[in-house]
Amino acid sequence: IGRAICRINPTSGGDIFFKGQKINGKISKELDKEVIRKIQMIFQDPMASLNERAKVEYIIAEGLLNHHLYKDQDDLHEKVMNALHEVGLLPEFASRFPHEFSGGQRQRIGIARALVMEPEFIVADEPTTALDVTVQAQVLRLLKNLQKETGMALMLITHNLGVVWDMCDRVMVMYAGKIVEMASVKDLYGSPMHPYTWGLLDSMPSLSTERKTALKTIAGTPPDLRLTGKCCNFYNRCPYAQTICTECVPELKELAPGHLVACHRQNGVERLEREEGADRG
Repeated sequence: IGRAICRINPTSGGDIFFKGQKINGKISKELDKEVIRKIQMIFQDPMASLNERAKVEYIIAEGLLNHHLYKDQDDLHEKVMNALHEVGLLPEFASRFPHEFSGGQRQRIGIARALVMEPEFIVADEPTTALDVTVQAQVLRLLKNLQKETGMALMLITHNLGVVWDMCDRVMVMYAGKIVEMASVKDLYGSPMHPYTWGLLDSMPSLSTERKTALKTIAGTPPDLRLTGKCCNFYNRCPYAQTICTECVPELKELAPGHLVACHRQNGVERLEREEGADRG
């Protein structure tokens, strides 16, 4: 989805709108240029997303050059220096190559490359996955501060529910490529409704957990994505599944203001309780 928003990958269905304009599929060259400039992406792997043959200054400036936003070399250089400063990197780093940096520094270069375009929307695809915990915190704090300072929108893709709580306003939980629940952070953590969301939250250890207590897991394995789309994708791992779950795809319904759930057993009439336990039928 993130790559489709950035027009890197084509969409397989549905439409994407940005500021009221459809941006997927065939669009005008002018709109395409606007989308590429105003929607930027921070890629997951900082070890693979940067051109090893290019110096950092060119990597950051490449988008500006492609869009002919800066013709004066002095102005372009100053813009790159400002971008490095914003992400906490030294000016002399501009003349070095990506392989000379640590994973955290490389990710900061990737963030600078996105920010230099002054985007209105950033897709951050698990930007801290390959980083150690300390560097993760630094990168997330940087993104949060920049979002507040610039007013840009941020779409964060992550498996870390602690990061979601700290960084996000709204959450969309997906399983096997389908939305299963969508709500505000407060509602999702305070009153989750989908069994998969319950499993995710229950699998998180807390500071009060006894040392020898076994971590909770979601039983079973993810489905073959080639075989999905004909029923609830989560039915074979769900302790609450019934026959209907194996027969048709649950509709995404708004069960509370702003809280959407795709579950046959959470349909506005029937209400499944989190502590109900296994009830197959």
